[in-house]
Amino acid sequence: MIGIISVTKDGDKIGEKLEKKLGGKLFLRDHIKNIGLKNITKELFENFQGIVFISSTGIAVRAISDYIKDKTKDPAVVVVDSLGKFSISLLSGHLGGGNSLAKKISILLNNQCIITTATDIKDVVAPDIIAKDNSLIIEDLKKAKDFAAALIEDKKIDFLDDYNLISLPKGYSKYEGFGEMLLWITNKLIGNKNYNKILRLKRRNLVLGIGCRKNTPKDELEEKVLNYLENHNLDKDSVKAIGSIDLKKDEEAIINLKEKLNCDFVTFSKEEISKVKGDFEKSDFVKKITGVPAVCEPSAILLGGQIILPKEKLGGITICVGEIKNG
Repeated sequence: MIGIISVTKDGDKIGEKLEKKLGGKLFLRDHIKNIGLKNITKELFENFQGIVFISSTGIAVRAISDYIKDKTKDPAVVVVDSLGKFSISLLSGHLGGGNSLAKKISILLNNQCIITTATDIKDVVAPDIIAKDNSLIIEDLKKAKDFAAALIEDKKIDFLDDYNLISLPKGYSKYEGFGEMLLWITNKLIGNKNYNKILRLKRRNLVLGIGCRKNTPKDELEEKVLNYLENHNLDKDSVKAIGSIDLKKDEEAIINLKEKLNCDFVTFSKEEISKVKGDFEKSDFVKKITGVPAVCEPSAILLGGQIILPKEKLGGITICVGEIKNG
């Protein structure tokens, strides 16, 4: 949702047009007088994804100066002059979507879009834009900044997408063996490769099927699962969801793990699980307790994963990993 702020009579007309086309919440000149520009800006910064100032850039800069935190948290900020001649991306051009919002407004108002981020001027695609457009996690924002600077300086950066879902972006070379720098779309850890020369954009496409004893200690499950992922060279940040049988919906250890991994936890009925066909290792004990002979692998498949690591027993815990191929 965006907030639109107008400080002039002419700006009010532009604001009403943008509200009609974009939706959001409009603050007209009279609102500014009654509520105060700083108060309105504070509310929008805390609760909105984008802010459009119909004002001078100076007014916008002074209004937002106390609330700027960092590029991962700040909303997009766009300035439109009071005559509607320019749409200027002012803050959070990439991760916040400021450049995209400025372009959209420019089309609506038929005016000149002004974007000053160096990679856009150079007509190359910054790593944070690739991440934002494809719902990827940037492993290191400082390193992403270094890679963007390298693009601007025409340094060779190879591009590798483990899943071949992203076309070769402008400014990159197709990966044909590790060179100077590599932008890598993956769910894997770097391992023994040169860390400083590789920037990973992590794809959240792993699903875990998990079974465990009732009242398994939280620390035990967490430690075993995290070690298991690391030992198989899989990044914990790439876990999208955990699946299990609905008998485990209140299992504190799994709920704790879900929070640790910041992922979904989905449970399935024994009827849903029993319909999943596959060559799974079966357990009479599990069937006695749950009503189905296998839990973790069917759960991972129900989450949309293709099994890449079959069930493994970790002492009272069973786990498998599925990968969502187009996820």
